[in-house]
Formats: sequence, C-alpha cells, structure tokens
Amino acid sequence: MEQQNYNCRITAKISPSEAFGGINRVSEWWTENLEGNSNNLDDVFTVTFGETFATLKIIEFEPNKKVVWLVSDCNLQWLKDKKEWVNTKLIWEISTENNATQISMTHLGLVPTVECYSDCEKGWNFYIKESLFKLLTEQKGVPDKIKTAPVENN
Repeated sequence: MEQQNYNCRITAKISPSEAFGGINRVSEWWTENLEGNSNNLDDVFTVTFGETFATLKIIEFEPNKKVVWLVSDCNLQWLKDKKEWVNTKLIWEISTENNATQISMTHLGLVPTVECYSDCEKGWNFYIKESLFKLLTEQKGVPDKIKTAPVENN
C-alpha cells in the first residue's frame, strides 16, 4: 500500500491571482513570526512557533498556478526526530472549477507513519481550512501571533 502524503483542499469564490497572493502572504495566515521573504523564486523564509521553527525555500514559482516550498531546516522540538520535516516539500497548486478557485496543498513527506503526522495534520487543517480560507474570503486570517520572550534575570 502506497503512503499517502498529507493533502488539503479549499475552494473559494476568488481569482487564481487572489489565491496565489494569499498563499504567499504567510505571516497573515500561518504565523506572524516570519523572517525573510515568501514572494519570489529562491526566497528563503523562516516561520517560528516558540522553540519550533521551519526554514523554507521557494523552489518552484508559477504565478497563479503553483508554488513549492522546500524545508531546508527545522526544529520540531516536541518530536524525537526534531528534523523530521527537513527535505519535505509543501506543494501549493491552484486551479479553477465552476467559477471558483481551488487550492490544493500537499506536504510531500508528511505521511501517516511519521511521528509528526497526527499533530501536523491538525495544524495544517486549521491553518489552511480556517486561517488561509478566512484570509482569502474575509481578508483576515488567524495566524499564530508574535510572542515576546520573557526577560531572564541572571
């Protein structure tokens, strides 16, 4: 039996251009904790959630059709294998059907047999089906908020 990579689809009454633009505005739907750029081929950006981070590089960029992010580094601090996402790909594909735009995201390498799958599936389902969808349809996503580190007194 072939392993199934995580996949999620959403459909909205928006243009492919609006969908593509929304996907690339990572800090407006995934996390406000973003360093770098996520708008062009070869851009590199890092998203941070407390001690957890992922660094991604845009390796394919077809405006209004497809964008692919390669995970070049990560620290998934709650897992035994903290580098589990390294060399996985997030593939975003945009198509139109019945006067609506469909966005499909496949996390290539995120399969049910990896430790992160259950938690990552829940996370992606929220960030794509709720936060990205709200950004595209209501112009306001629900990204993870910037957290400031407490000041340590030594």
